[in-house]
Amino acid sequence: MTDSLETLVETALREGALASLGLDLEALELTPAGNKRVLRIAVDRDGGVGIDHITDATRALSEVLDASDVMGEQPYTLEVTSRGVDRPLTHPRHWRRNEGRLVRLRLADDSSVDGRIATCDDEGVDVVGRTTTRYPYDQITSALVQTELNRKDA
Repeated sequence: MTDSLETLVETALREGALASLGLDLEALELTPAGNKRVLRIAVDRDGGVGIDHITDATRALSEVLDASDVMGEQPYTLEVTSRGVDRPLTHPRHWRRNEGRLVRLRLADDSSVDGRIATCDDEGVDVVGRTTTRYPYDQITSALVQTELNRKDA
């Protein structure tokens, strides 16, 4: 993927029509698909991303891409999606947006912890398991939200 493509999409998110939606760029992936390409863009925002946000984001990004030559002459398909629950928590905003959710942490000492996200800030997160424990982000090597199909206290 070219730096110019990523820069163009980031600019559209920060300064363009998408800025009013309050969207954050979470992932950008360009992959071959036969004789064309697929450009997948994952976005997120406080309060979650609904179908209207995806529709508006797709329309705005399509206009930006069509007005530039960054995608070249080869045909492509644009897919805009939400961040999804299978992506790791890597930024403080991810933790904030998932407060109350069950999470599995892998720590720097190679241990793992399961618990519920209580509170978080720019330095770390409080996770409730058997006790509430504070984990600085630099001690967490990976973190994934766990899917709960039958949460009793929801």
